[in-house]
Amino acid sequence: MNLEEFNRLVQEGKPMVVDFWAPWCGPCRSIKPILNELARQYQDQVMFLEVNADDSPEVVEANGIYAIPTVLLYQNGREVDRYVGAQSREAYRALFESLVHGTTPAPAALRPFDRVLRLTAGGLSLVLGWTTGNGLLIVLGAAVIFSGIYDRCPIWQAIRAWWNSRSQPNAP
Repeated sequence: MNLEEFNRLVQEGKPMVVDFWAPWCGPCRSIKPILNELARQYQDQVMFLEVNADDSPEVVEANGIYAIPTVLLYQNGREVDRYVGAQSREAYRALFESLVHGTTPAPAALRPFDRVLRLTAGGLSLVLGWTTGNGLLIVLGAAVIFSGIYDRCPIWQAIRAWWNSRSQPNAP
């Protein structure tokens, strides 16, 4: 796919999910069945486009894709959000739903096990740093704890929304 064709498809106005992938990418292959199933389920409401990153370097570069899989969401011809890395089935379903309803996609929530693991590891690092006086462990522990709660933090959500609006290639 060339850049002109990509831009024409995006400008058609229908909400669109664009999956940037490559055949050699393991995470891309693991999410492909999920995205294809959702594309069939939402085919009347959301357009689904797959872009092979190896075959379309011009499109990849123009969209600022630095890692795959990357999924871009378009609404009214404009990129409204992007997700880098493999997500859960529920997270991808939420992306499609957000486009159907014209809402802003919610950040993907952590699974309970991942949240508990991060909070526990961060807490242990924080306590170990505090008892040994190691400032680096304290900072590391705090960062890991934050990574366990960031998706629920309204300040972080506001910063993320602002950053996404500023970092979009089509942003004014």
